[in-house]
Amino acid sequence: MTESTTASRETLGFQTEVKQLLHLMIHSLYSNREIFLRELVSNASDACDKLRFEALHNDALYENASDLNIRISFDKEARTLTIRDSGIGMSRDEVISNLGTIAKSGTRDFFSKLSGDQQKDAHLIGQFGVGFYSAFIVADKVSVLTRRAGEKADQGVRWESDGGGEFSIEMVDRVARGTEITLHLREGQDDLLAGYKLREIIKKYSNHIVQPILMQKEEWKDGKYETLAEDETVNQASALWAKSKNEITEEQYREFYKHVGHDFDDPLAWSHARVEGKQEYTQLLYIPSHAPFDLYDRQARHGIKLYVRRVFIMDDAEQLMPQYMRFVRGVVDSADLPLNVSREILQESKDIEAIRKGCTGKVLGLLADMAENDKEKYAKFWGEFGQVLKEGVGEDFANKDKIAALMRFATTKADTAEQIVSLKEYIARMKDGQEKIYYVTADSFNAAKNSPHLEVFRKKGIEVLLLSDRVDEWVVSNLHEFEGKQLTSVAKGGLDLGALEDAAEKQEQEKQAGELKGLTDRIKSSLADKVKEVRITHRLTDSPACLVAGEHDISGNLARLMKAAGQKAPNAQPILEINPKHPVVLRLQEENGRFDDWAAVLFDQALLAEGGQLDDPAGFVKRINQLMLEMGK
Repeated sequence: MTESTTASRETLGFQTEVKQLLHLMIHSLYSNREIFLRELVSNASDACDKLRFEALHNDALYENASDLNIRISFDKEARTLTIRDSGIGMSRDEVISNLGTIAKSGTRDFFSKLSGDQQKDAHLIGQFGVGFYSAFIVADKVSVLTRRAGEKADQGVRWESDGGGEFSIEMVDRVARGTEITLHLREGQDDLLAGYKLREIIKKYSNHIVQPILMQKEEWKDGKYETLAEDETVNQASALWAKSKNEITEEQYREFYKHVGHDFDDPLAWSHARVEGKQEYTQLLYIPSHAPFDLYDRQARHGIKLYVRRVFIMDDAEQLMPQYMRFVRGVVDSADLPLNVSREILQESKDIEAIRKGCTGKVLGLLADMAENDKEKYAKFWGEFGQVLKEGVGEDFANKDKIAALMRFATTKADTAEQIVSLKEYIARMKDGQEKIYYVTADSFNAAKNSPHLEVFRKKGIEVLLLSDRVDEWVVSNLHEFEGKQLTSVAKGGLDLGALEDAAEKQEQEKQAGELKGLTDRIKSSLADKVKEVRITHRLTDSPACLVAGEHDISGNLARLMKAAGQKAPNAQPILEINPKHPVVLRLQEENGRFDDWAAVLFDQALLAEGGQLDDPAGFVKRINQLMLEMGK
């Protein structure tokens, strides 16, 4: 960060990502320029909410002025538009943190996806969150004057920037608490210097804001608007979620979501309900239409705003929604909780436990209805949030079956990466005599699709789930059966197809195992401690060999995932299974001179085929080259 100082004024450099965001936002979002006012009003509303919450524990923060409101004014001659709030305000450090940096994990990866393509970047920026910086869509200079509630008058802060690479900051005297943002409008933005236009934007995007949004009254006189001395409230200034559903339009639901979710796009679906009984509360819960950029950061605070009797208590009340539903946005308003509730109290509250249970059930019901009645919309949901929802199989025992029914998979039936098959659909088309749900795990779809373990299943026309998401190993370690059908890995333990194998096949297997016992013992001796066992297999039709995990051992894929995450995996040796009909195995029966090299190549090929890494790649290449030369003689 660059820095220069003149008296008390400092000039600081924006974080690199902020510069990039500003540049792309001005160009990519201009066609939706009105959202700047929605974002600034939304921030002002949040600031008022935060003051109300902090004042529950320290009434002095109101500074003898408890009215919370947002004021919007404009100056035609100066060509400025100003948004003031009487909220919590910011200290100098908070101004630098909030207006000079984007301190979010995953930021760098997010910006690497931005391309300069206007349509694509508009969506991505909306995914990231627009926020304060949207002011530069319409302004070529932005000034911020703020003082944090409870600080002395000489602790005011002025921040200014033209949206280039730098911003200035200085300490100033400011009597009023809260924040005042003044936009010096670009050329061509004159329509924003009209009260009727600003009212139109506010009613379109911010009518639901709980705090009153004040503007000076205007009246039409002699062919023009004249400004009057008194103020008027231009929004409804009431809690949207407290209204009955038949009083709220779909457009109002959508706009409220954009406020509460700080999102650019419409939600995918929502549920609004008033719950009465032992606990009385209102829930307005939304499913976003796309994943936020930090969805996979489990430490990121997201989601649900908590109110008590319409008084804001806290943002991101994570106790109200399980981790695997961290994509849900919305509001819960309780009639029973105390106003001074803290996060510590929430963790131990029976009321919160009941609300959490109710909210979880409502979201699962919403998703189940979507999956049943709007498959196209559910497919979109699954593509955005499926991997996160899968986490619930191991985290939410009470709802495990409901979550399992919502999961979608790629399978060998379609051989495409699209995850569209439910477990119910899989069971409905199981072959006669099939008693198990078969699956294979791998680190990519192609690795799963081409796994040698699938060969006999393809031959017999048995469908297999292709699991390649990182979370899938977690899923199958916690989901052992579905509707009475056991989930079975095709790459663990002995192959048992039950009634799908006839008696003649089983007799042939036993016969070949006896005839080739000498070969399997010899390979085991050659490979020493690399394998637990070597045995004949009938799961292969094309490949010479494959590696299989023991029935109670972790899979090779899970071991690799743990290693990649820096975790120590249990030391379990694999089982090498060989195809008794493959030419390479038949060749090995007759080999004497280079038997160890052939056995090593067989093992290494099997390891590579399942996505493993060789301990000695150079040695593998050297053996292959030598064997090829000798075969050519």
